[in-house]
Amino acid sequence: MTTDLDRLLSQLDPERTIEPAFRRADEAVNSFSVGRAQITEWDGFRACMARFVVHVESYVLRLRRPVRSAFDFEWGRAVAVLTKIYGRNGGKAAFEMARTGNEGGLYGVLKAIAMRLAEDLSKNEIASRVRTFWQDHTPGEVLAASQEYLAKYGHLLPSELTEASAARLRANFLKVLENHPELVQRLRRVGR
Repeated sequence: MTTDLDRLLSQLDPERTIEPAFRRADEAVNSFSVGRAQITEWDGFRACMARFVVHVESYVLRLRRPVRSAFDFEWGRAVAVLTKIYGRNGGKAAFEMARTGNEGGLYGVLKAIAMRLAEDLSKNEIASRVRTFWQDHTPGEVLAASQEYLAKYGHLLPSELTEASAARLRANFLKVLENHPELVQRLRRVGR
């Protein structure tokens, strides 16, 4: 008999969440037209990055057409991603790579942005599905689901989550579910 937890975990499978997002991000990189391999002007770089973030999001989220907004907003989103990737001065660091061709050049910057967006967007999708599951069930049903999860997957979890009465697993069950696809993905890699 398939339980609600089984259905949720099936929806969260990395082959349905993480991997398709990364494939679509790769498609976005390959379909993006820059015109040249190096960008030497700051304004041109900013325009390219803002346009690229919108392009990748459209691909990863499977939108029919890009959702455009004000340039400053799009550039701000690009800077946020570049900061996550390259640190506090991520925009400037990425510009130097695009300008000089070092460390993968412009292609390397675009690829890093696409992969980071794919990761972030797939995590958002997973978190959304888990929270919907959480809201659709009573506390007693969630507790029962945590016990079911422990019985099925407890042997794969760190001992600090499962020791004693598995109180940490129950207390952090939302996070455990959100991390389940990555756990499955790592296990599949080990098996290959």
